[in-house]
Amino acid sequence: MVEMLKPVCDEVQIDRMENLVAVKKGKAEAPKIMLAAHMDEVCLMIKNITKEGFIQFTKMGGMDDRILAAQKVVVFTKEATYPGIVGSKPPHIQKEEERKKIITYDDLFIDVGAQSREDAAKMGLAVGDPIAFDVKCQKIGAECVMGKAFDNRAGCAAMVEVMKRLKNPECTVYAVGTVQEEIGLRGSGCAAFAVNPDLALALDVTVAGDVPGVREFDTNVKLGKGPALTVYDSGVITHPKVMRWIIDTANEAKLPLQLESGLPGSTDAARISLTRQGIPSGTLSMPARYIHSPAGIINVADVENTVKLAVAAVEKAAKYF
Repeated sequence: MVEMLKPVCDEVQIDRMENLVAVKKGKAEAPKIMLAAHMDEVCLMIKNITKEGFIQFTKMGGMDDRILAAQKVVVFTKEATYPGIVGSKPPHIQKEEERKKIITYDDLFIDVGAQSREDAAKMGLAVGDPIAFDVKCQKIGAECVMGKAFDNRAGCAAMVEVMKRLKNPECTVYAVGTVQEEIGLRGSGCAAFAVNPDLALALDVTVAGDVPGVREFDTNVKLGKGPALTVYDSGVITHPKVMRWIIDTANEAKLPLQLESGLPGSTDAARISLTRQGIPSGTLSMPARYIHSPAGIINVADVENTVKLAVAAVEKAAKYF
């Protein structure tokens, strides 16, 4: 992202928390806008290595234990990467009551081919090493792509594209790639304190509810119907000025926009909104199926419309703030 943003921004730096902070300067008297897209993804981390060389792990971010068994993974050490697979007790030797139970992550392990704890140490494996799902991105259907970590690679890609398309903005725009969002919205608060923007917009993904078993009451957001503006979630009630700003912009630009509310999770907007004396904040999200799992699906048109709406909103921000 640093290399993508350098040619289109006036400054790009990495702060002490490892947030990426890029800025495109506007007029001194105009508002400062912070765009935030978290760079981290849900993953696993080495917690222990058994004497037989198997990796026991913990979860980094919210994941359903039911999707972990038999997944291909990549373990990242200081010097190398190693493929592995999440293993469990084979069903052939499970008792009847065991087959009916969900296998929780603390009963799973990762096999990287190590023969012992000492062998694993020689490979460079150590407690704290991150582990990611091993999934390739590919096209699926006419307009969709399937791949890993769209939460929040899609948001990062959208943010970079917004900065590319902004030409001589009136407002000063900060594009911030935040860290540690999935484990507590941590990086965004530090970045927002330093930037001290007049308003903020998080670019993220949200749960697409257009799959079997999901009630419209739970979420009415659908793939291919445009970005979703969060009205409220467990961490933030979107500021009324932000609501008017985004809804008016979408209507004037004739861009699709969905409204969502009541989800139990939250985004960087929640932490940013409580920084300093308070920062009017909102979240613009791209619908995604199967988030927080090894692979998800997004509609490319939703990403494009998110970029178009964010660009148009930045260009109109001075009217509202």
